[in-house]
Amino acid sequence: MIDKLTGLIAGKPAPTEGVGAAHVAAGLPAMRPVQALQSLLLLMLLLLALPLWAADPRELDWPALIPEGAPVIPPQLTPLHDMSQLSDALSAESAPAARQQAPEAPVVKDLDGQQIKLPGYIVPLEVSEEGRTTEFLLVPYYGACIHVPPPPANQIVHIFSEMGVRVEDLYQPYWIEGKLQVRASRSELADAGYQMEAEKIYAYVLK
Repeated sequence: MIDKLTGLIAGKPAPTEGVGAAHVAAGLPAMRPVQALQSLLLLMLLLLALPLWAADPRELDWPALIPEGAPVIPPQLTPLHDMSQLSDALSAESAPAARQQAPEAPVVKDLDGQQIKLPGYIVPLEVSEEGRTTEFLLVPYYGACIHVPPPPANQIVHIFSEMGVRVEDLYQPYWIEGKLQVRASRSELADAGYQMEAEKIYAYVLK
């Protein structure tokens, strides 16, 4: 105690226990409480910012969703309805859904839990009162599940979105970002081999 008082009177920082004492013993200036608090706050900010510095999501294309060695089934692009015959097209709306190609197609299990981004076309399943699509199927080409038969299950991702997206034009492709889940699901339009809770949805700009 006497040493501490003597140091204070002389205008010198008194050695303290712990980190400060170690600094003084090593010939370094003691760390004051304010400096220690600042260092602690800086460390906390760095830890909080780590998720922001995480790697960008892995960009995938649709062939990446097909396991190596699995058959690649070409899309059936024959229209389900003859739109030139409006009455036939309207009556077909109440007909059973078109038969899906390979509803139990194999999936890439290693993709489960990966943060990815995937481009595709939106097939709405649920639309909110505000007109935003909150549940949809993501497919690799326009018209799938609507105008032409659904593709194999490993070429469909069942997407859920809390915020939703306002789809003005079904011809517009979108980027979808989020954590991919290798989990089968079934909807009235088609079976999907993958699911995702969308974190980001934005328009795909053709280059």
